[in-house]
Amino acid sequence: MAIKIRLARGGSKKRPFYRIVAADSRMPRDGRFIEKLGTYNPLLPKDSEERVKMDLERVKYWLGEGAQVTDRVARFLEAADVMPKKERNNPKKAEPGKKAKDRAEEKAAKAAEAAEGGEE
Repeated sequence: MAIKIRLARGGSKKRPFYRIVAADSRMPRDGRFIEKLGTYNPLLPKDSEERVKMDLERVKYWLGEGAQVTDRVARFLEAADVMPKKERNNPKKAEPGKKAKDRAEEKAAKAAEAAEGGEE
């Protein structure tokens, strides 16, 4: 059985609240889980103590049992000094999408046309 430490969403529409849970990786995101390990409330300010709460002893236990963590939970554990910081590299993050590139090319072509027409 593959165990994952991940977020399970709760809360109402546009008011998210997450439980940090240890769950079988085959179960649905908000479905059955083995143990609740903490909570995450993204609506609170980043410097708030209540934003992320975890039972670090139980998290360490599950990591010892071979549980995998998701990216977001890994960031929480890095902040709590449970896991070593991992170098992240996403060079395409700031690159615009295909449609935005097409729009920029069209705009540049129109500007070039207007500049050529104005010079004659």
